[in-house]
Amino acid sequence: MPYIRIWVHIVWATKRRERIIHSNFRQELFDHIRSNARQKDIFLDCLNGVEDHLHALISLGSDQTISKIVQLLKGESSHWINKQKLLKGKFEWQDDYFAVSLSESGIDTVRRYIRNQETHHKKKTFEDEYQEFMEKYGFPILRKDPLG
Repeated sequence: MPYIRIWVHIVWATKRRERIIHSNFRQELFDHIRSNARQKDIFLDCLNGVEDHLHALISLGSDQTISKIVQLLKGESSHWINKQKLLKGKFEWQDDYFAVSLSESGIDTVRRYIRNQETHHKKKTFEDEYQEFMEKYGFPILRKDPLG
């Protein structure tokens, strides 16, 4: 049995960054995503977000890829939101996402950051967070925001 611990911080947004993940169903959505992750053997350590985006801290398994995990979490959760009719229109996630690896020493910092999303976004918009993320991790800054 292989022993693997590859930590990844993943961020994904609603289509057009619409602020539609309302507080009246947000916790239920998070609980559903956690349950879905467990069923699919995805080690989801931490999950939180606000009206227009989510953050997740996961650890990859030996046969998992980031793209497959994101596809499973986003795809199933959007299907669930629509099936539950939690919104008037059709719910969609943005196609793109961020994903960066973490060292073991940075895990607690990222956990705190994810858990404090509501407080964090009272001071900083997702647009500001996006720009900082792009700069911090050396991603090319595009004219058209891929998450917007």
